Amino acid sequence: MPIHGLTPILLCFLVVWSIQMPVSSHPQHNRCRLIQRAALCNNAELSSVPLGLPNNIEELQLNHNHIQTLPDDSLHYPSLGTLSLAGNNLEKLESNTFQDSQLLQSLNLAENSLHIGYQETSHALMKLPGLRALDLSENKLEDNMASVLLQNLTSLEYLNLSKNLLLRLDESSFRDLIQLKELDLQRNMMFEIDGAFHSTPKLLRLNLAYNYLPCLTDFHMTQLVVLNASHNSIEWFISRQDLQDAFHLETLDLTDNRLLFFPFLPSRSHLRNLYLSHNSIRFYEHLADDAIFPNLTTSVQFYNLNSNVSNVTAQLWDDGLHGDISALEILDLRVNQVAYFPQGFIRKMPALSRLRMCTNCLETLNLTSEQLSGSLYELDVSNNRLKQIVADEGTLTVLGNLTYLNLSLNDLEWLPSRLFTSLPSLRSVDLSYSNIGICPTEAAEASRGNISACVVWKNMVSLRQLYLKGCRLARIPPSAFTGMFLTDLELSDNPGLIAEQSIRSLSRTLQHLGIGNTEIQEFDFSPFQRLKSLNISRNSLTHLPSSLLSLDIQLLDLRDNKLSTIPSSQANALAPKLRTVFLAGNPYNCCQLQWYWMFETTKTINMLGKSDISCQDVTKTTLRVEFLQSPLCGDESGESIFWYLLLFVPICLSFVGISIVFLLTFRPKLLQKSIKKKYLKPTSY
Repeated sequence: MPIHGLTPILLCFLVVWSIQMPVSSHPQHNRCRLIQRAALCNNAELSSVPLGLPNNIEELQLNHNHIQTLPDDSLHYPSLGTLSLAGNNLEKLESNTFQDSQLLQSLNLAENSLHIGYQETSHALMKLPGLRALDLSENKLEDNMASVLLQNLTSLEYLNLSKNLLLRLDESSFRDLIQLKELDLQRNMMFEIDGAFHSTPKLLRLNLAYNYLPCLTDFHMTQLVVLNASHNSIEWFISRQDLQDAFHLETLDLTDNRLLFFPFLPSRSHLRNLYLSHNSIRFYEHLADDAIFPNLTTSVQFYNLNSNVSNVTAQLWDDGLHGDISALEILDLRVNQVAYFPQGFIRKMPALSRLRMCTNCLETLNLTSEQLSGSLYELDVSNNRLKQIVADEGTLTVLGNLTYLNLSLNDLEWLPSRLFTSLPSLRSVDLSYSNIGICPTEAAEASRGNISACVVWKNMVSLRQLYLKGCRLARIPPSAFTGMFLTDLELSDNPGLIAEQSIRSLSRTLQHLGIGNTEIQEFDFSPFQRLKSLNISRNSLTHLPSSLLSLDIQLLDLRDNKLSTIPSSQANALAPKLRTVFLAGNPYNCCQLQWYWMFETTKTINMLGKSDISCQDVTKTTLRVEFLQSPLCGDESGESIFWYLLLFVPICLSFVGISIVFLLTFRPKLLQKSIKKKYLKPTSY
């Protein structure tokens, strides 16, 4: 072919090659997904910012790649407003990185190594005049590094410095962050904060959780709305009492600290949520009696090593100790050492809706004298030392909004006779592990005037959840739950309980039933067609009740019974319905595990505690079922080849023995010749 004949073909190839060049020269572009004006390039194994992306993108995600440096001129996207580079082992951003991205407002640099090149990175951040959100978490930053990185970021509103190596904050830490509204400092190693927030007048949300702060005194951040100082070592929280401005604080979380006293709250505040669980708080009002303790100090002064004596003085045992709690809606005092409420303490909270006092030292709860709020919605005084509850009819009438009441794990033996029937909104009651029984008739309720050792539940139409676990119940009266619409009933840990006929009246509404450790052997569940959750653990059951198969059961607890297997017919019926099942603690037969393989292959079933399910083989050896790749033996009938071997070997031995006896008796010469021929051969020497 003449050369000039190739020219048109070569020109065509040249045109095609020139068209394809932009795509083939930027292979990293193919690793990104474009959704409208966002480029998602996460987990793409990129070592640099991809080229060839549309110039008008507004969001670029490069999380979890291998980008170590962000060089100058690497971002050619003038409309970029959001950039995320989390999890890249990024060491630095060069000074002119953002010269073409002046509209950037949100920058995520979490999980990197910016402690290496923090100084140059600081110069890059300074050139972002509109930056509003910055995430620098998990960068191994120390105090001075963070101060350098935050220079001149006057537009910043959100800052995340969590999971770094900050030890101490002072007035230089955030001096330029005049617009800052939210700051996350959790999970550092901070032990001191000295004037760090003087330059942040607009800060509304502050997270100091999981640090090593020993105290928070002279608290004067009136603009703050949410303060989380949980999981520190705080022994004192004292706010400044002489400020005329009202504090805007609405949520204060001091959970899991070392508080000995109820926090000294502002004298004027809007506090709505106060979380104080897992401390050592007690009330010491009784120590204010000069007749009993004449020489007891009533004030505490706090010393500051930098400025000798501070101006903070706390007046102990004072009526103003608790500050302004008039707007409080949630008070969480779980796991403390509260033995009583100071006089008038509860009355200071007229808006209180949730009072959580689980695991304290209360011995008496006097609802009449405490005058709980009419807006009270939840009252939890479980796991205390309560021996009695005092309430008159007028008090109970006020508590018309009470919906959840937990009195479990106390020493209660007597209750006000109309405690529950006078609460029209009550939906959940927990009396577990108390000595309160169920009255056989309404007449028995008034057996001791205004108090009773048993409770009448009949006709409580509002109640939906009732927990009577471990109440030493032996028999429930036949009409105990008549006129009720319970959805949850817990009767476990009442050995010998007879309750089947008593709960028949709940068959139309009951969805969750607990009768574990009640020594049941047979139970007809067929009337309870709405049952979704059933606990029949610790009952020594040798087989599943067949009445379960007709129910649309989703959670089934079969732990610690005596089940050797679950027949295939029952497993087939349960598998499509079950979502969660507990099976450990039964002596299953390793030769009859077809039910297990069925449950294992049914992807919708979650076998909780699967690692604890074991079985016994024919030698009574206990094996972990999850390590068995397939059935050890035979078919579903459980006939193992081991038994055939066990039968065959004695027959063979018997045959050999009979043959030897026959030869010795009737053919001794033949046996001698055979032995002589085989073993007594002549030698060559």
